[in-house]
Amino acid sequence: MQSNFDISYYLGLEKMLAAMSKAEGFSIDDINSALTDLCKTLRISKGVAEYYNNAAYEKQGRGDVFVCYDDGTECKPVMQRRIVTPSMTVCKCTVYMNDDAAPLDETERERVDMIMRTILSFISRSRLQVIVERLTFYDDNGYRNLRSFMRFIEQLAEKGELSGNTAAHFNLRHFTLINQEIGRSGGDMAIRNYFTLLEEAVGESGIVCRVGGDNFVCVFDSGLTDRVVEILKGAPVVYDVAKQNRVMVSSSAGLFNITDDFEYQRPGDIMDRILSSSQAARTGGKDTIMFFDDRMIIGKEKMMKIQQLFPKALENNEFKVFYQPKIDVKTGELIGAEALCRWVRDGKIVPPVEFIPVLEQNTDICLLDFYMLDHVCKDIARWLKEGRKVVRISVNLSRKHMMDVDLLKHIMDIIDSNYIPHEYIEIELTETTTDVEFRDLKRVVSGLQQEGIYTSVDDFGMGYSSLNLIREIPWNVLKVDKSFLPVQDDTENSTRSIMFKYVVAMAKELGLECIAEGVETSDQVQVLRDNDCFYAQGFFFDKPLPLSDFEERLAAHHYNINIDDKEGKKV
Repeated sequence: MQSNFDISYYLGLEKMLAAMSKAEGFSIDDINSALTDLCKTLRISKGVAEYYNNAAYEKQGRGDVFVCYDDGTECKPVMQRRIVTPSMTVCKCTVYMNDDAAPLDETERERVDMIMRTILSFISRSRLQVIVERLTFYDDNGYRNLRSFMRFIEQLAEKGELSGNTAAHFNLRHFTLINQEIGRSGGDMAIRNYFTLLEEAVGESGIVCRVGGDNFVCVFDSGLTDRVVEILKGAPVVYDVAKQNRVMVSSSAGLFNITDDFEYQRPGDIMDRILSSSQAARTGGKDTIMFFDDRMIIGKEKMMKIQQLFPKALENNEFKVFYQPKIDVKTGELIGAEALCRWVRDGKIVPPVEFIPVLEQNTDICLLDFYMLDHVCKDIARWLKEGRKVVRISVNLSRKHMMDVDLLKHIMDIIDSNYIPHEYIEIELTETTTDVEFRDLKRVVSGLQQEGIYTSVDDFGMGYSSLNLIREIPWNVLKVDKSFLPVQDDTENSTRSIMFKYVVAMAKELGLECIAEGVETSDQVQVLRDNDCFYAQGFFFDKPLPLSDFEERLAAHHYNINIDDKEGKKV
């Protein structure tokens, strides 16, 4: 017949095991209640469990300590058990008794030991679950990751609570420049505080996750949209706690309002929509916040079709080089040309705006750029062989090439394999993208100049680093964006006229050739002459021309520029 002591022990043990093995998750209060009963039954004054990530942390005391029970009396340790798990984590359990308490008999020691082993097993298993959770649903920097986002979406769908929420994908704008300005550690702090600001805005009913680099996703109650969008458009965040220095952080973002009529099948249905709208926000000009509509799905399908057609189109030479002449506005001489790509498919020209941004999404644009450079070189080689008067041709290269550490070699291999004198090639790099480290760009530009290849910075004035770009990198040519060109209503004292005047003066002082893009009127030609900007290209002279038409211009080699006429005359 069992004693009251045995009954109390087995009831406490059963209560503890039940609390530790609940299917819906354990309750620490229930476990502590059971351990309290067991400690009282076994005359234990205090029970302590410890957990350490490794033995070194154990020596340093860097771990978690759980006091399972403590009656508050003076006591000493009487038993301890320590285990090292296969993952090298350390778990310890120690029990204490009052100095005047009778020693544990053999049965009591066995029972205490079994309880300690159960506790250690439970702690090591629970902590492992925490570790697995962190490795699975958090990245190396402690941010919730894409798996967390997907799980949250699925949980909302399971509960029928998707409708009434808004999902978003956002990308931090110009963050490379911020890192350059405040340093990497300051940048990391700025990202963390911006992330925290958004977490506070979405509250406990939402989630913010990092999907890599400076790209994030979030889900929140649609009633919070105005507040979230306000932060996405720009918010000051602290990057130096000691000095309370702040920096403005903003994002381009795509949002999708989840309504009752949305047919949810998988988390990817939502990801597709926020990625499509986010892409539209990044490439859509001034509007950096875009809400999803069905036309974006059509756009994505077109994008996928272009990516599918591209390899065969490249192989079949469907991409043609068109040449836009560059003119000396003093003499009318044709002094160069810019090579521009046109896709001729089934007898029709596919506008560059339809395929260039798509190819920019991956390294396909790099293949097209090298294709263009090779075809330009082949044209130049033929012109030289035919005894034509050859001019310098500029070829655009995407900033995507900056990831290629062997870019300089690849460029020179194409030029030299066609036996082209280096002075006939100019490489144009646009400044409108800001996600490339200056040192990479400087390395490439400097290397090209050492090889005698001209380099030009395209669309000067459109980016956020214009002055740094020409201060740090040794360009040959500065191409002034057409937005700087004075228009019909501009006076000599207008902002545009003054800026154009000083951009041209600055270029000349720096020893750079200066060419104006987008020249369309005789008035603009006169403005160029008045400001000593003698090189130009634009529709006033010629649109981009197919090869045969450009060769006619090359043969004539001169434009009769009468600024009283509406357009230049080729002679």
